[in-house]
Order: sequence, then C-alpha cells, then structure tokens
Amino acid sequence: MGVPLRSGGPGPAVERGPLATGESNAELVARARTGDGAACDLLVRRHLRAAYAVALAVVRNPAEAEDVAQDAFALAFERLDSCREPERFAGWLLQIVRNQALTSVDRMRLRGPTVDPASAPEVGVPGHAENAPLRARLLSALSGLAAVQREVVLLHDLEGWTHPEIADALGFSELMSRQHLFQARRTLRSLLADAAPKEDSRGS
Repeated sequence: MGVPLRSGGPGPAVERGPLATGESNAELVARARTGDGAACDLLVRRHLRAAYAVALAVVRNPAEAEDVAQDAFALAFERLDSCREPERFAGWLLQIVRNQALTSVDRMRLRGPTVDPASAPEVGVPGHAENAPLRARLLSALSGLAAVQREVVLLHDLEGWTHPEIADALGFSELMSRQHLFQARRTLRSLLADAAPKEDSRGS
C-alpha cells in the first residue's frame, strides 16, 4: 500500500505520539486484519513519524529513511496476522523498521560511497535553503550517537513520545530510556557546540 508523505516538511506527516486517536492499537489491528482500509490508514497516521525516526536513526539519510518507513509498513500489513500482541503494535512495527533499515544499510554499502547524509537535499521543503546549514550540523551530530541513542532522542524530542512509550516500543526499561536520552543530549550539545560556525573575530 502507498504511505502518504507530506510535502511541507522533512519526513512523514502524521499525528504525534503513539496514541493520538481514540481507538487502541489492538482495535485498529483487529479491524485491519479484516481488510478495513480506514484502520490501516489510521495505523499509518499514528505510527509513520515514529517509523521514520527509527529508520533515520539507522540509515542516517532522510530520503532513504522515508523509503524504509514505507517499505516497513507494507511488510507489516502483509504480516499483520503474525503480530501476536496487537496492543504492542508499535514495538512490533519498529522492529520491522529496524530490520528493513539494516537491510538498506547493507545495500548502500554494496553500492559503494553515496551522498553524505549531512549534505543530502532537504526532503520536501522547497525554498528552505536557509535551514540547510543547521540541518547539516544536526544530521552530522546525530551521526555521532549510538543508534539506540538516536532512536530515543528522535522519538522523545522530535515526536513527543514519553519514556514509558519509548521503553515499551523499543524493549527496554524506562530508566534505560532516560539514560539514553541524557547521554544523547549531552553528546549532541558537545558536537553541536564544536560544529557551530565561529564568528569572524575581524568584525567591525
């Protein structure tokens, strides 16, 4: 199935947080298993940004992350009957995303050198060239984190997920989620400070 992506900003456009609509994941999965297209669309809207964030954490390339997220959703809907705990659909989906992202990384390695993700063109943001330097620094700094730290910081700070939600989806404790976030933020502050353009000391 096609996964709708927005044209007004980087990455997919969906509702923030894993529980942004009233129906539970289990209820939506049950409907989707009967071929209910509306339920499938709601699952996409609810979880696409998280899927994109996890894909980006692994592949570190915005355009590739969008492809991975779409492919992961297509595969997830094909295998929906194998989701044994529908209430934990998010964690099950994100594991598929990780696997797809790792496969994508392997393919990129076989293809040889590609465009540096920090210099990749902005996804779906025409006319926002002024954001390119900041975006390049952010992507470069994210590359300095461990993959799990990238996942946590993107889900928490970009998508607004809580630590209990992150812990449940990624399969570790809430305390570990907090530790990963703390370490990621500390590393990012250091990397961004080092990468910040220095003011010309020869100014007026």
